[in-house]
Amino acid sequence: MTDVSIHGGLNPANITSEKPDSEKKAGGGAFGSVLKDAISDISKLQNDADKTIAKVQLEDAGSIHEAMIALEKAGISFQVMMQVRNKILDAYQEVMRMQV
Repeated sequence: MTDVSIHGGLNPANITSEKPDSEKKAGGGAFGSVLKDAISDISKLQNDADKTIAKVQLEDAGSIHEAMIALEKAGISFQVMMQVRNKILDAYQEVMRMQV
């Protein structure tokens, strides 16, 4: 099994059973915080890709190779996020179809 990591956001090895005090009191939320961190990481990757592309286009100071790498990282991480979202929605729909 391959290890998928988006800056530590979706890496199962980074998810620990030890919760911060605020999450212990709330009775959960670790899954939500992992998703929030992953989304913020993806947003940062997309912003970095936009800045790198702007450097190449406007300032002529950046490298096309760096811009393409940043763009691919942002694109792949967005695709992974969408697949995770689809799996979560499928699981939710399956739970809703269960008879009680």
